[in-house]
Amino acid sequence: MADGLRFGLAVTPSAGDVAGMTALAQAADEAGLDLIAVQDHPYQPGHLDTMAALTHLGARTSRVRLLTDVADMALRPVPMLAKAAASLDVLTGGRFELGVGSGGFPDAVAAMGGNAVRGGAAVEFTAEALRLLRAALDADGPIAMDGRHHRVGGYEPGPATPHRVPVWLGAQGPRMLGLIGELADGWISPLNVYVPPGEVSAKQKLIDQAAARAGRDPGEVRRLYNVLGMIGGSQRGKGLFGDAETWAQTLAGWADGLRFDTFVFWPVMSELDQLRRFAQEVVPRVRELTA
Repeated sequence: MADGLRFGLAVTPSAGDVAGMTALAQAADEAGLDLIAVQDHPYQPGHLDTMAALTHLGARTSRVRLLTDVADMALRPVPMLAKAAASLDVLTGGRFELGVGSGGFPDAVAAMGGNAVRGGAAVEFTAEALRLLRAALDADGPIAMDGRHHRVGGYEPGPATPHRVPVWLGAQGPRMLGLIGELADGWISPLNVYVPPGEVSAKQKLIDQAAARAGRDPGEVRRLYNVLGMIGGSQRGKGLFGDAETWAQTLAGWADGLRFDTFVFWPVMSELDQLRRFAQEVVPRVRELTA
């Protein structure tokens, strides 16, 4: 398990602190973390466009991988999202990973003129989108789809990517989790304050069952946990709080018991200091515990 574990940091695409955002990403790169994850809420006026922010961060880092956590497909036409993902992978030398979602805030999506889908329509929308993304990212065109939600008339995809760009799905509902097992490369779980550890195993089982029905090995589906909290200090609240050993023991337990292979840290404050503690005190200890 230890060799397969990956650790990342959430970086907010803040228009008000581009220098701080950049410094945080560079520090994560230099500290040896595996991922920089950037949320996608375009309706937030203080947020930069996520794909633009990742392009900026990709140009200012050298080895860390870049992940959308998660790109809102209700506001981004899927062929253009695939084009942006392929372009970022080319520009970063194969360091891009695409996390997507159906649009978690339909009213905000609708306010921007997006395709606000809900309920069963959201599941159908997402299933079509995952199939279209995979075909487009594999650049084996022409690509055509005459779906209920996505209609593509036979365009040539590209550019060809340096590596196979994985498509992760952020979700927690039963039918969406089934789509992960059937069609996605990995599950991005919402924050631990929204999907607490006690709810994870049942959700993992739904992914496994869907993968088996689709003839896939459930072990090939990656699992990512977004973890909000703070290492050390006296502050407490919802999320994971405690010293570095508490964090290490907890993440090791979630890796072994809940089968997560990727953890993205969302510090509640003091991001640079928290990043350093995470990279220097927590990550090596988790690897030791799970070796």
